[in-house]
Amino acid sequence: MMTLDMATSASCGPAGEAVAQTVEVILEIVLAANDVLVKKECFKELATYLERIIPILKELNRKNVSDSESLNNAIEILNREIRAAKQLTLECSKRNKVYLLMNCRTIVKRLEDTVKEISRALDLIPLASLDLTSGISEEIGELCDKMQRAEFRAAMAEEEILEKIESGIQERNVDRSYANNLLVLIAEAVGIPTERSALKKEFEEFKNEIESTRLRKDEAEAIQMDQIMALLERADATSSPREKEIKHFSKRKSLGSQPLEPLQSFYCPITRDVMEDPVETSSGQTFERRAIEKWFADGNKLCPLTMTSLNTSILRPNKTLRQSIEEWKDRNTMITIGSIKPKLNSEEEEEVLQSLEQLQELCEQRDLHREWVILEDYVPTLIQLLAKNREIRNRALLILCILAKDSDDAKERIVKADNAIESIVRSLGRRVGERKLAVELLLELSKCHLARDCIGNVQGCILLLVTMSSSDDSQAARDAQALLENLSFSDLNIIQMAKANYFRHLLQRLSTGPEDVKLTMATTLAEMELTDHNKESLFEGGVLGPLLHFVSHGDTHMKNVAAKALRNLSSLPKNGLQMIKEAAVRPLLDSLFNHSTSSSSLREHAAGTIMHLAVSTVSQESSQIPVSLLESDEDILMLFSLINLTGPEIQQSIIQTFQALCQSPSAPIIKTKLSQCAAVQVLVQLCEHDDLCVRANAVKLFCCLSEGGDEVTLVEHVNQKCIETLLKIIKSSKDEEEIASVMGIVSNLPELTQITQWLLDAGALPIIFSHLHNGKQNNPYKNQLIENAVGAICRFVVPTNLEWQKSAAGTGIIPLLVQLLESGTTLTKKRAAISLCRFSESSLVLSRLIPKRKGFLCFSAPPETVCPVHGGICSIESSFCLIEADAVRPLVRILGEHDPGACEASLDALLTLIEGERLQSGSKVLGEANAIPPIIKFLGSPSPSLQEKAIHALERIFRLVDFKMKYGALAQMPLVDLTQRGSGSVKSLAARILAHLNVLHDQSSYF
Repeated sequence: MMTLDMATSASCGPAGEAVAQTVEVILEIVLAANDVLVKKECFKELATYLERIIPILKELNRKNVSDSESLNNAIEILNREIRAAKQLTLECSKRNKVYLLMNCRTIVKRLEDTVKEISRALDLIPLASLDLTSGISEEIGELCDKMQRAEFRAAMAEEEILEKIESGIQERNVDRSYANNLLVLIAEAVGIPTERSALKKEFEEFKNEIESTRLRKDEAEAIQMDQIMALLERADATSSPREKEIKHFSKRKSLGSQPLEPLQSFYCPITRDVMEDPVETSSGQTFERRAIEKWFADGNKLCPLTMTSLNTSILRPNKTLRQSIEEWKDRNTMITIGSIKPKLNSEEEEEVLQSLEQLQELCEQRDLHREWVILEDYVPTLIQLLAKNREIRNRALLILCILAKDSDDAKERIVKADNAIESIVRSLGRRVGERKLAVELLLELSKCHLARDCIGNVQGCILLLVTMSSSDDSQAARDAQALLENLSFSDLNIIQMAKANYFRHLLQRLSTGPEDVKLTMATTLAEMELTDHNKESLFEGGVLGPLLHFVSHGDTHMKNVAAKALRNLSSLPKNGLQMIKEAAVRPLLDSLFNHSTSSSSLREHAAGTIMHLAVSTVSQESSQIPVSLLESDEDILMLFSLINLTGPEIQQSIIQTFQALCQSPSAPIIKTKLSQCAAVQVLVQLCEHDDLCVRANAVKLFCCLSEGGDEVTLVEHVNQKCIETLLKIIKSSKDEEEIASVMGIVSNLPELTQITQWLLDAGALPIIFSHLHNGKQNNPYKNQLIENAVGAICRFVVPTNLEWQKSAAGTGIIPLLVQLLESGTTLTKKRAAISLCRFSESSLVLSRLIPKRKGFLCFSAPPETVCPVHGGICSIESSFCLIEADAVRPLVRILGEHDPGACEASLDALLTLIEGERLQSGSKVLGEANAIPPIIKFLGSPSPSLQEKAIHALERIFRLVDFKMKYGALAQMPLVDLTQRGSGSVKSLAARILAHLNVLHDQSSYF
């Protein structure tokens, strides 16, 4: 832009001075154009035109164009018009924004006229001076042509506002919401805040401008502005509630207390009713528009009153009469509204209901009526009615909804009324219709800051809203969700929502909130008691990502809180598997391994979370690709090594982690790695740990590792002291699972003479028997305890040591084992059958010979019963006889079960009865117990060992003619099948049996 000095280096003379002044004014306009409050683009266009004039004026000075009267006159005219442009620019920079907007059409017109006048003045210069070069003349002509064609218009938004104002004035629209919306549009158009205080300030300045207009005695403009003022005064922001109240009561007192009857002129001559839209016909008579239009539509062309001919196309609105009718209606309505209020305090419920219906009807008619109801202070009375019956409550809630809509004053009055929010919230817990009205009202109130602060603090409110948000009523559900959205401004409200199982806003804050808010949300998750459904919902909502980020990148406090939250959430196996899949293990392990940078509580939470993840791998579905927790050998070894380097809580979590992993798909790998890092030695030491929880978990893991574990490792680390420690735990522990696990260790230990003797010396037999005999019925680990205890008994009944067997039998264990054949689990039955088998293997040598009878037969004692199998005198405790123990039939029944292991153990026990010379007697016992058919059925068993034992047994049994005749046909087809499908030895044996059965020739060597 040219500086003032450059522009005013003018030659002397009147024309030169005028040119300098004009340039100075132009520069002032260019600067002022940046500060105008309306039509900035138009004033910038003006400034652009004026800036192009400066070089032309400068050229005039530089050429020393001679002064002439005509040139001086031309420059003077130009100067005057440019000064007028300056005046307009300054006015638009200083006056009230609303006032300028209301005059934007006038401003645009003045601006356009000014530009054209400047162009005309500029166009005079070439005519007034012949000294100008052709270039300057052409440039002036081109610029003038553009300025003449320049058009300035009000923007569409400004035109829309002006049209709304004109419409409101013409239609006498005094609707408050109309005024509120209009005022907001004005504020947005002129760039002022829409807050009430800012709008009120601007409106007051607008009123001052109108007063200035009056002082200037511009009556036409003053009248127009008064009309605009009357329209905008209906908006809430233009006056305080107190000002409106004073104005209202002042007017109402002037009206008296009795409604007025309508004037005769208010009635339509056709309908005889008070008119709503009076129109005047060509005869000068006034009728209701609909009535006279129907009159014409029916073919009538004469005036109903004067019977003169009418021009049916002429119907003029009678605005004066319509205004009088509306004023009369308003007067009576104001009096009516004031008279209803006392009736609402009536003891008669019917009268209260009728009054509410009348009040509702008035409120629904016009916004003005609603404002009068508010100013008459109905709100406290309506709130009190929420303690009445259901019909009254519903009606009161409906009216409150109508009043609160689009009225900040009504909202504030409702919030400030005694127990208002509490009363409305109570309705949320009532019947469908009432709670729909209540949530609609609360949603409207929540648009007010004061109300939002109160709603969330009402006990039970958020819980009721959360319940409603998932209701079948779609509108009520949407309103409840929208209300919860409005209440989510408060962290406390969000925490309440979370406690009501509504986590949407908590998750949003956790992801995108400020750091302190993220910490608050994470703390909430860490401290909450969550159901499995809650945990699943949170993971589906995306809680894992932010929490893992905090564990890896947060400060110390945030890491601790996030790890605690993850520990809380990971206890659901489904979540645990998802965490493993989404690489949550590494940051947790890093937190656990880094002693220097991680706090003790962070490491505790990390260890607890890892334990939950390990548990989740146990529950994987077989159809899924197995998920592994610890991918590297280094992680396995490092994690286990921490057992000796940490406190009890972390120790416990790590041990539980490996206990779970030993039951997961990766169990073989884990057990192998643990054996490499001397896990058994560590666990044996922990069996003496002072912390009972650590000890119990160490025992449980020891039990897992001892099952199918390396015998050499067990023998190396299990000594007599360890045995004594284990038995001491059985006697002293209150933890049933721990006791069952110790029994499991004893059961799984190698059956070495030394270990068994240590157990006997430590009194293991009576301890084990007492737990079998006196086990608690409500013990959740009862089956595991019995299975392991019976497994432990097996080691004391090996047939190679009769003394051990006698000690075991002496406790009364055999009848108990027989009983368990009927009532135990499949594993218990298998282990009981193994023990009975071992006992039975010693029965023949222990069966007592029949003593010879001496003296006279008549005086001798009656003979003792001879055992049909062992041929001597048998008893349970002395010879462990299966027949005396009534064990045969229970063992036979097990042969019909599905588990091949239990079937094989039972078959082994039964086959002890037909060993050697006992084939005849033993087979007879088996036949009486109906044991032969299930043995034949085993010929088709998928278990090779069971199949082989069955065919060996049948080969011997079918040597007996009676059995061959009775069961041969039943066995024939399975045997033939074995000759075709069986292994080599089985084929040959099957052929031999078929030969016994005369199916094949004795000399056949085919098989």
